[in-house]
Amino acid sequence: MNDAEFAFPGPLRDQLVAAILAGAKTSTSGLVAEYERYGEKLPVAGERERVVDSTGRGVAVIETTAARVVALSEVDLAHARDEGEGFETVAQWRAGHERYWHGEQMRAALGDPDFTVDDDTVVVLQRFRVVERVGP
Repeated sequence: MNDAEFAFPGPLRDQLVAAILAGAKTSTSGLVAEYERYGEKLPVAGERERVVDSTGRGVAVIETTAARVVALSEVDLAHARDEGEGFETVAQWRAGHERYWHGEQMRAALGDPDFTVDDDTVVVLQRFRVVERVGP
């Protein structure tokens, strides 16, 4: 079973993992470019992954219920809200994700210090459900 790492270790990952465990986060977004960079397969319905916290400890198992690949301009409000980060508009969702995707850590992970997204950037929108909690 592969590990599902939400953001980089630190406060954002801790916030996202807490939202998953609370049931508030049932969707996530990823850059197709990142999957390609690491030679990873895109998520598919039925696939299960172990959610890890900032220390690398498994805290839950999630199952992908749906995944679709779209241009960044096609992200809808339902997906943005279901990310569990308090986004009330797609514009808020996009601004938050642009800050993350344009951050030093992501640019380093992609091997491109000038990486930027635009309306045509391809993203994978994944929906999931918690099927098991792990640990204490």
